[in-house]
Amino acid sequence: MSAIDAALNSALKQLADAEHLLVALDFDGTLAPFVDRPEDARALPEARLAVERLLEVSHTTVAFVSGRAVDSLQLASEAPAGVLLVGSHGAEYRFDGVDAHPPLDADDTERLRALTAGFAGFSDAHPGARIERKPAGFAVHTRGLDSEAAFLAENDARRIVADVCPDATVRDGKDVLEFSVLDATKGDAILHLRDYTGATAVLYAGDDVTDEDAFSVLNTGDLALKSGEGPTIAPFRVGSPAEVAEVLDSLASFRAATGR
Repeated sequence: MSAIDAALNSALKQLADAEHLLVALDFDGTLAPFVDRPEDARALPEARLAVERLLEVSHTTVAFVSGRAVDSLQLASEAPAGVLLVGSHGAEYRFDGVDAHPPLDADDTERLRALTAGFAGFSDAHPGARIERKPAGFAVHTRGLDSEAAFLAENDARRIVADVCPDATVRDGKDVLEFSVLDATKGDAILHLRDYTGATAVLYAGDDVTDEDAFSVLNTGDLALKSGEGPTIAPFRVGSPAEVAEVLDSLASFRAATGR
C-alpha cells in the first residue's frame, strides 16, 4: 500500500510546478534508518536513487540538513555531486565544495574550551556513550545503552554543561543530547538555503524534534513532511525512510513531467 494519500499526492503535484524547488532533507531517520553505530548509517538505495532523479531536473536543488558534523554527513550520506550539505544544525555549510561556518569569537572559543575540558573523562565514566566533537560543541550519543544508563549519561552531561558553560544551547534528539556555544538551528539553515538557492518553494522532510525548527520557517506553498512517530507541526507524515523515498520518487516524477 502506498504511503502517499490523496492529500499528499495533491500537495506534491502542486509543489512540482515551482519555478525553483529546494528539496531539503534530514539524514538519520529520514533518508537512512537508525543503526547502533552512527558511522554505519547509509541512505536507503531507493532514497539515493530518488535524490539522483531530482538532481537531474533543472531548477531543482537538493540539500541534506543534519545534526551531524558536516564531515560525518558527507561520509555517511555519500552525497551525490550537487547536493548541498548543512551540518551541526546549521553551524556548518558545504555548498558547491566550499566550507563555511559562523566564526567563533574570543568568548565562544573560551566557552568551547571549558566544554572540552568538562567532557574529558565522560566516556570513561559512561561506557558505551559516544562523544561527537563538533566545531562549536559536543553531541552525547546514547543509542545502544539501556534506558537507565542512557538516563544517567544524559543527566551527567547536563550537569557538566550547567557547571562549565551554563549558557550553552542544549538540544534533545533521539538518543542524543547536543550542546553548542552557537545558537544555530535547522530553521536558520532553511532560511539560508532559500536565500542561497533562490528557491521559490521548499520541501523539508525530517524525523526529529530538531526538524521542527525547519518546519516552523516554511511558507505557504512549501511542504513539511514528518518521518516516523512523535508530535509535529508538519501537516504530512510518513512512517519510515522507505516511505520518504517513495515520496521523493513521486516528486521527481511529477517534477520531470513539468518539462523543466
